[in-house]
Amino acid sequence: MITNTISTNTASYLALEDLYGAHNYHPLPVVLEKGEGVFLWDVDGKRYYDFLSGYSAVNQGHCHPAIIKSLVDQAQKLTLTSRAFHNNLLGHYEQFITQYFGYDKVLPMNTGVEGGETAIKLARRWAYAKKGVAENKAKVIFAEGNFWGRTLAAISSSTDPSSYKDFGPFMPGFDLVPYNDTIALEKAFQDKNVCAFMVEPIQGEAGVVIPDEGYLQKVRELCTLYNVLFIADEIQTGLARTGKMLACDYENVRPDILILGKALRYYDEYSPRRTWI
Repeated sequence: MITNTISTNTASYLALEDLYGAHNYHPLPVVLEKGEGVFLWDVDGKRYYDFLSGYSAVNQGHCHPAIIKSLVDQAQKLTLTSRAFHNNLLGHYEQFITQYFGYDKVLPMNTGVEGGETAIKLARRWAYAKKGVAENKAKVIFAEGNFWGRTLAAISSSTDPSSYKDFGPFMPGFDLVPYNDTIALEKAFQDKNVCAFMVEPIQGEAGVVIPDEGYLQKVRELCTLYNVLFIADEIQTGLARTGKMLACDYENVRPDILILGKALRYYDEYSPRRTWI
């Protein structure tokens, strides 16, 4: 529980951020300093249970000793490789992750929103190269209530005024249908310029909205029928956070493009006993 009493120490840190930081988020008035396992400590030494887990980016707990050791060992050997070169680990990771999920290729990114942007670029290029859509006419359909980031592309598909207000003009080629409505989706698919439908299997920012049973199966059927790519945004739902490895697994559907992030971890000793996700 967060009390209304803020110490002078905490207030000084909050004042610094308020004075020098751009006001794009409104965090709780807690200034964290240390984490270990399930616990966090603030600058006043108060301990908290971390039920947020960094929006699930630290499901393994804070400062996991195996992860810290791997990080330090690698940083002492080779800190960074630009994409101007190859390195000895990327191929092993790419082989592991594609075989683990049964996909052909993977493109590692820094953030979830980059994953979404890349999926859209891939779908558009496929539309021009394979589906025969005229240049610059490809459309991507999104579900109302979606959230996949704060870039201009992401807010161009948003129905939340707090995300898009005062940031226009917006990206063309995006259309919306109600979430959990396959009749509206099929109607949108009548447009032959539609190349992809990008959807969260369970909507997160919209308020944890779970679709009707059979929704994802119907999405898969419609995408196949109309030659439209099914893009599953599993940034918040993938990697066993709903009980199965992917939320799509509950209906045994396979998207054409899968976007994962946050909780993804890979321990690179190449042995199944020393590898985890």
